[in-house]
Amino acid sequence: MKLTSPAFSDGDSIPRRYTCEGEDLSPPFVWDGIPAGTVSLLLACEDPDAPRRVFCHWVAFNIPPDLPGLEEDAASSAGKTFRQAVNDFGHPGYNGPCPPHGDRPHRYHFRLMALDRMIPDLSPSAKGADVVAQARPYATASAGLIGTFARG
Repeated sequence: MKLTSPAFSDGDSIPRRYTCEGEDLSPPFVWDGIPAGTVSLLLACEDPDAPRRVFCHWVAFNIPPDLPGLEEDAASSAGKTFRQAVNDFGHPGYNGPCPPHGDRPHRYHFRLMALDRMIPDLSPSAKGADVVAQARPYATASAGLIGTFARG
């Protein structure tokens, strides 16, 4: 399974458009090699370089496996196609990279998981880390993409 973005390559800087200093849109993604039997997909974005803990920026789940990816700003219309958990900013949906001013570049891990089931109905206040933990035992494959971002 492979996860890519037309907006940035693995290891490259995430364009400002997808960060708190830009339009804060969710980036576009493309994937392939989804295993046969996949029932749903989960896409998460986490910052392991955050000051106190791994910081969750986005968890989109129950994504149909027949989609070839997500378009730019898919998070704004997610309810029609997939669900989103509450991120560590306290909002459902996507909030982009926003490291403290002056920090070294943070790494943002985008992780796609193929699941052999749907994630059951959860409370609208379900936190991203909890959704990922609930999904992990049902993952049959995963792929990752890392982008970086720093604020001056």
